[in-house]
Amino acid sequence: MIAVKIIVSCAPVLLFMAFLILLDSFKLIKKHLILICLIWGMISAVISYYLNTSLISGSFYFERNLAFKIFPPFVEETLKIFVILILVKWNRIGFLIDGAIYGFGVGAGFSLIENLYYLYQIDSDNILLWIVRGFGTAIMHGGTVTMATMIIMLAISRQKNSFLSAISGWFIAVCFHFLYNRFYFSPVISTLIILVTLPSFIIYVFNLNENSLRNWLEIEFDAEVKMLQMIKKGKFASTRYGEYLLTIKGRFSPLVVFDMLSYISLFLELSIKAKRNLLLKESGFEVIKIPGLDSYFKEMKSLRKSIGKTGLMAIRPILRMSKKDLWKLSLLE
Repeated sequence: MIAVKIIVSCAPVLLFMAFLILLDSFKLIKKHLILICLIWGMISAVISYYLNTSLISGSFYFERNLAFKIFPPFVEETLKIFVILILVKWNRIGFLIDGAIYGFGVGAGFSLIENLYYLYQIDSDNILLWIVRGFGTAIMHGGTVTMATMIIMLAISRQKNSFLSAISGWFIAVCFHFLYNRFYFSPVISTLIILVTLPSFIIYVFNLNENSLRNWLEIEFDAEVKMLQMIKKGKFASTRYGEYLLTIKGRFSPLVVFDMLSYISLFLELSIKAKRNLLLKESGFEVIKIPGLDSYFKEMKSLRKSIGKTGLMAIRPILRMSKKDLWKLSLLE
């Protein structure tokens, strides 16, 4: 019986995560990052247990049952989203698709530890209890981080305030978790609602974002190839980007302007290769490794240092260098 309880309480969340990975036709996620998310989810479950126990037992303002419903959503969602914020900060998440999968990975790791703990603590052969935990609570834990991550990435793609988007995503995750803990419906009804609405919403967003990714690839790939060709042919000055560079030429030394052009050229070259790898992945082909990639990144770092912050800000209209643009270079690693 214990084997059945483990399967119905732990397998659904892992199966759904595998399903999300299969939906990712561009193969955006990286194995080591999804593993980090799973591990952090497990670690956050352990930390949450001790924090929740301390807060609930030490609370003088809330009756115990109410405290049990109030504190866990705040503690657990704060800990779960932490690793996602780091990945966003380090430009390791580029789209809603990979963000959603990483977010669900954190929730999956959390729910695995939580359900294994309850399997140890609760001696019950009521299979419905473990179905509710596996198909309801576990999916909820994955879904809240997924929703928060998608909100953050949507705001970033629209160049909104990253801090406010993080707070908004976290707050919505906390509210969703809190409402689930309030048991406004029976556990079975709550599980059915979670099972129908959350996966449907995530799949819908996946489809929308894949179309957005294709459009981004098609438009920017052509534009970047043409720009790089003009630079190599010595005709960059005749383009609107070249004209813009000429207008700021007087503000910087000739050496810095030369480094700016070198940086633009190198960034475009790497960006084109990153997009090429994305298209190869979607078509099921092996990506093309770039020999001496570390030297390219070292050169970019050296050029950034030479150009300086003011110079980098000056060439932003040419290389927009948003989170998405910086993230795509990580695809080459």
